[in-house]
Amino acid sequence: MATINLAINGRPRTVEADPQISLLTVLRENLDLIGTKYGCGEGQCGACTVLIDGRAQRSCITRAETVGQKQITTIEGPAHGERLHPVQEAFLEEDALQCGYCTPGMIMSVVALLNRNHHPTQSEIIDSLNGNICRCGAYSRIISAVQKAATSLAKSEIGTGARQ
Repeated sequence: MATINLAINGRPRTVEADPQISLLTVLRENLDLIGTKYGCGEGQCGACTVLIDGRAQRSCITRAETVGQKQITTIEGPAHGERLHPVQEAFLEEDALQCGYCTPGMIMSVVALLNRNHHPTQSEIIDSLNGNICRCGAYSRIISAVQKAATSLAKSEIGTGARQ
């Protein structure tokens, strides 16, 4: 067992765990952050996607000890109190989920995209979701949700004077 110090959703967290353990296991089993899902365990389906220093990364193939000095954001992180992140709101409004199992990973991939590009093309959206598998086939609604979230973020960008 080793002491692993992590920064998750803006808070420092410490766990005692096997140094070879996956970040996904630490999140779910040690920290009770169960929004991040286990899918394939091989980094292929995207269900376990989290942000590490703002970049989408598969937590099932990331050893927890390798991200100790990085900022980790899980699906529990983007909302501000009771106010959902614009991506989360858009997924609900566009009915971009069916079973919901892939949704946390999809949302985290989209948050990473929109953090770096508030005006993605449809092709850029599709590229950013490459590797996030939706077994229910809600892809067209997911793309619509991303476009809606991008529009929402662009409007808030104008309203606050922020520029990309």
